[in-house]
Amino acid sequence: MLNWLEEIDLSTLLIDWGTILLRLIAIVIIYFIAKSIGKKAIQKAFKKTNDLETGRNKTLQSISVNIFSYFLLFVVVGIVFELFGLDIKALLAGAGIVGLAIGFGAQGLVSDVVTGFFLLLEKQMDVGDYVTMSGQDGIIEEIGLRTTKLRGFDGTLHYIPNREVTSVSNHSRGNMRALVDIGISYNDNIDQAINVIQQACDEIAQQEEVITEWPDVVGVQALGSSDVVLRVIAKTKNMEQWAVERKLRKAIKEALDKNGIEIPFPHQVYINKSE
Repeated sequence: MLNWLEEIDLSTLLIDWGTILLRLIAIVIIYFIAKSIGKKAIQKAFKKTNDLETGRNKTLQSISVNIFSYFLLFVVVGIVFELFGLDIKALLAGAGIVGLAIGFGAQGLVSDVVTGFFLLLEKQMDVGDYVTMSGQDGIIEEIGLRTTKLRGFDGTLHYIPNREVTSVSNHSRGNMRALVDIGISYNDNIDQAINVIQQACDEIAQQEEVITEWPDVVGVQALGSSDVVLRVIAKTKNMEQWAVERKLRKAIKEALDKNGIEIPFPHQVYINKSE
């Protein structure tokens, strides 16, 4: 045992391991530099492309950066293997046997990649689209090989594996509908209220360029327990429907108040019993 220890050349061992450590550090530094340069090059190349829509451009740019990052990582892993004296070709040759062993465990990964590919191929969604998927609403921030990043309206960033995207509702294709329901009292004249609301809507339509189809009072939508509900429908540019709805509600409320038309609201009556 002692003879074996005496045969070890400690200085040579330290030099060898020190050299390997320095090479590893150099490889890591080169990896991050190459990744940064490659990412900037891809972004610059897509900025020069004017043939694609903005959302599609960002989507393809995101997936290109994703593929480049994975490719660069595989190259680095191969260099590290060779640095430790491992034959990468032999490892690849034996990958078939290892693949059979871990194949069942990698089904999720393969499913993610395949689903992500078809999401891109079929153009179901692009970066910047407002979608509903996997029970979540939000804006697509990135579509990757494995996951899709969805930013919720409360600021939460959802990482959704592509295999869980069984259906997509894309709210960003075409114009959107702005819908406003307003209740008036049963004692008020319905025709007068419709005329007042329509005039208020027409004024908003003249001011807002994002409205593609002028607001129209379609009539009585429902007879509530304490009010008659009138419905207003308009068409707006994508993602502008909520702002238009807010402006319509404000204008309609002010117009009804000005004309003495009541919007019913719950009242509370307090009765004090005195002895």
